[in-house]
Amino acid sequence: MGAESYSSGAAKSSGAAKSSGAAKSAGAAKPSGAFGAEGRIAQWLRRRAGNRPATDPGADRLELLRAAAAAGLPLAPAAYPVAYRCSCERVGCPTPARHPVSFAWQTQSTTDRAQIERWANTHPQANFITATGMVHDVLDVPLEAGRSALERLLEAGVEVGPVAVFGEGGSGADARMLFFTATRGTPEDEDEWWPCELDCHPETMDEHPGLRWHCRGSYVLVPPARLPGDLDVHWERGLEHQLPDPLTLLETLTDACARYVAAADEAGSDADPHAVAWPIGR
Repeated sequence: MGAESYSSGAAKSSGAAKSSGAAKSAGAAKPSGAFGAEGRIAQWLRRRAGNRPATDPGADRLELLRAAAAAGLPLAPAAYPVAYRCSCERVGCPTPARHPVSFAWQTQSTTDRAQIERWANTHPQANFITATGMVHDVLDVPLEAGRSALERLLEAGVEVGPVAVFGEGGSGADARMLFFTATRGTPEDEDEWWPCELDCHPETMDEHPGLRWHCRGSYVLVPPARLPGDLDVHWERGLEHQLPDPLTLLETLTDACARYVAAADEAGSDADPHAVAWPIGR
């Protein structure tokens, strides 16, 4: 594996995203057609699963990566855990097994099946990241808040897309839920849509604690992925679900995060709701 890279585009603060997103709600991006092929992708996964032993984790990994690429998620290789350390071998790596292996991850990210298979076969232990802001965005919240929000959204009949769980069983501050949505796209007025690293302003953090919006210049791990301490990243809702407009989820997710932080404060928890699971700079 190559030298590690830390994304210069950090997770996007939801506060500034929401303010700019509300102004552009009429121009929201339409769900990706690949995700809209709900029945086709689900049938393909089931058919492929029936043709191989269920006990082969390597085959499971490759099939899930192929499905992600087929659904339009651009992928690139990432670091992986070596015991409690990171494969990048950097002493004190701040995000072990959670970062790309190449500084060129944004241009390297691809949906090309042959390239992804080469990476996966050449580096059988590697995790993969998906670059956001091209086809999809990701709304990233604490796991407890995410579960509450997901239940409320489904009960209300709101369309919810693929959802991944990050680090379940670890510390409360690190366990996250990732809601995959359609990207908001590139507006005509570039001044109203900043890269993630420029859209993370401290004054917005208290308004929307714990919620981060991954768009252009950011990334997340794509399932299946392994984390230090025998933790993982896995799908809670699969890729057969269509990508929704992020604004249809944002209010419920923001409210769930606020409730989560208030409960943690009342319990005297020292967990930081702004703790970042992804790199925020080089």
